[in-house]
Amino acid sequence: MTTTTTTTTPQTPTPADLRALALSWGQGAMALNIAFIGISNGLFDALGDTPADAAGLAARARVDVGYVRRWLDAAYAFGLVDLHPETGPDHFTLTPLGAAMRPDVPGTLMPFAIQAVLGAHMAERAAGLMPSGERPGEVVLTERATVLPWFGPMLERSFGDLFEREILSAIPVFAEVAAQGGRVLDLGCGNGWYVRRLARRMPGLHGVGLDGFEENVRQANTAAATEGLADRVSFEVGDIYTHTLTGFDLVAMNRALHHVWDQRETVFERLRGVLRPGGAAVIWEPAWPADRATLRDAPRRGMAFQNLSEHVQGNHFLRPDEIVAAFAAVGMPATVHLFAGGNEAVVVGHVPR
Repeated sequence: MTTTTTTTTPQTPTPADLRALALSWGQGAMALNIAFIGISNGLFDALGDTPADAAGLAARARVDVGYVRRWLDAAYAFGLVDLHPETGPDHFTLTPLGAAMRPDVPGTLMPFAIQAVLGAHMAERAAGLMPSGERPGEVVLTERATVLPWFGPMLERSFGDLFEREILSAIPVFAEVAAQGGRVLDLGCGNGWYVRRLARRMPGLHGVGLDGFEENVRQANTAAATEGLADRVSFEVGDIYTHTLTGFDLVAMNRALHHVWDQRETVFERLRGVLRPGGAAVIWEPAWPADRATLRDAPRRGMAFQNLSEHVQGNHFLRPDEIVAAFAAVGMPATVHLFAGGNEAVVVGHVPR
């Protein structure tokens, strides 16, 4: 008996196939751009559960009715809103997709819209800077006034649930610090979500956050007051180079280390210096892969683009072993914990007692 093996040769995409693919990419970008306009102007929240026409929605959101009318047409075209004739002609209501763009709903899709617009800005800057090789630094994040206020909320909605659901219970040092009524310092705290969530879950803990952007610090202190945490957590403008705080049990850097990696010797000496004997530094970073081929995996494609954006800011993503080596250089043994399919790395370094 003979067995015949058939080999299928992959077909080369036709021009029509490639055009259809590019069209789908473009329409996805358009949809997220339309969503960003609605998010940044409060249109999804203003429409909420009560249908409205353009004039009514503009009045609720306190924006121009002409822009709202055109936005509703675009949002309708991409399935973010639908007509609701039961309440009146040209009245609209949110679709499930539109409702998921509301920033404070569980599982919000808001981060995708913010990332899309921020990504377009970074792509334009990279295109213009590539001939000269200039790398302006983090100032590029402040160049779009409508994006900056959403940077902290974007990170919180993207990573806050992962932190509480998986990371918090998997890293023993958090519970250890809370049990002793310990002090936490969050460097590059953004809108303070990391320390605020720690404080909510662990009543014995006290925290301080430092960030270089005044908008982030304002949001962090406002949120702490709203959540009844202002007696235990506070936030101020500052950075790892200039602060004079010491005597902490835990120092955290959440997706911030790569921003100061070019000064890592100084940074890790400072990390050790602010900690008490037995204290720990918890570094959370995207886990840049050792194997380039894995960048084609769907979850890592975004990481590859973000790394290009980081280059504009003068940074690059890090492999976990690089962070472990930097801890070792200051006498802090470290362990690596991987999450989200290996795409997120939490590296914990301890100061010997």
